Amino acid sequence: MDRHIYIKITGRVQGVGFRYHTKKIAEKLKISGFVRNNYDGSVIIEASGEFDYITQFTNWCYEGPAWSHVENVEVSENKTRYSGSFSVK
Repeated sequence: MDRHIYIKITGRVQGVGFRYHTKKIAEKLKISGFVRNNYDGSVIIEASGEFDYITQFTNWCYEGPAWSHVENVEVSENKTRYSGSFSVK
C-alpha cells in the first residue's frame, strides 16, 4: 500500500545539506516527490512511496543529516501522488 505525505521540518535545516541528504535517502527507499527550502527557513517535503519506506523516511526526517538540528517535524497526509524520481527544488 502506498502513502502520500507532506512534511514541514523546522530548526537548523537550511544551509546544512538537508535537501541533498533527503534526496539520497528518498532514492535509497524508492520514494518519489520533492524537497525544497521554504521562505520561513523550514524545509518542505512532499513524498509518495510504499508505506513501510515512507515510515522509515519520516523517521529519518526527525534526525536529518549531521550538521542539521531538527526542532519540529509536522507530517500530514497528502492527496497528491508522485511517481518517478525524487527532486531537489
